[in-house]
Amino acid sequence: MVYTRTGDNGTTSLVGGKRVKKYDTRVVAYGTVDELNSHIGLLAEMIALKKNDIKIDFDIREQFASSFLQLKRIQNNLFVLQTLLATENDETYKKLPQLKEETVSEMEKWIDQMDAKLPKLSSFVIPGGSIESAQAHVARTVCRRGEREIVKLSEKENIDPLLIKFINRTSDYLFVLSRYILLLEKKKENFWSAE
Repeated sequence: MVYTRTGDNGTTSLVGGKRVKKYDTRVVAYGTVDELNSHIGLLAEMIALKKNDIKIDFDIREQFASSFLQLKRIQNNLFVLQTLLATENDETYKKLPQLKEETVSEMEKWIDQMDAKLPKLSSFVIPGGSIESAQAHVARTVCRRGEREIVKLSEKENIDPLLIKFINRTSDYLFVLSRYILLLEKKKENFWSAE
């Protein structure tokens, strides 16, 4: 059964069973990460269309395929992050899958590989250029909101600093990916102008 009726009174359960209000800082933090994961899922499916489009050059399709796999890996790690954020009990927390420093290092490697192929920035980027690139920016902005919520939570709860580092690096990845998508699509970036 999909519905349990247990949330009809405005509360929800954390991992471990403790019930809290649905606007609890912890719930808002992991709820925002859930929203981010959905946006990345949409982006991954957009990129899947590119990696399977036989009208696109094979090498470009391979790059899209690589990005697709990276996004899927990030989604899995975001689910780990959500679960950790939803867990208040230390004993339960220790038994859960954990994010590792290598998770962040791996993402930094992906960022560096894309960034090495991109032109240097001389102005602020305006989201757009293509649907896929714009969706990467939507995900990036939700990611930044999630980061703010996790930092807010960390001011009253004991939050592993690696969780903040991971979400921060995820937004960096999404920004670089938004630019990299346009490079692969041979489309122009939109830059801010004071005029």
